[in-house]
Amino acid sequence: MTYAHDLILATRGNSVRAVENYSNVELSKINGWAKTNKIQFNDTKSKVILVSRRKRKENKTTVYQNNKPLEQVTQMKYLGILDHKFRFHEHNIRSREMRKTNTQLIKKRRN
Repeated sequence: MTYAHDLILATRGNSVRAVENYSNVELSKINGWAKTNKIQFNDTKSKVILVSRRKRKENKTTVYQNNKPLEQVTQMKYLGILDHKFRFHEHNIRSREMRKTNTQLIKKRRN
């Protein structure tokens, strides 16, 4: 059995329900292909994030992988830290903090 790494499925639609339905149909196809090719996706590491520029009353979505609902998050790590507004704000903050710490360490070693 082989595991797939770093796969992202991005969909768009006019409503949260449309995106949810499309995502479930496409994930079902992907899971069928994976089963045929003996590839397995880790259900516990797979997440769902709803990205929107609009404020929506309806922000809960249920997407399934292998008949199990995936955890919905408001922030995820994918080539950096991505939030529900499709920004890397948290990633930038952490990067700044790491640069500051590294600079301080370099200064201490020089002295």
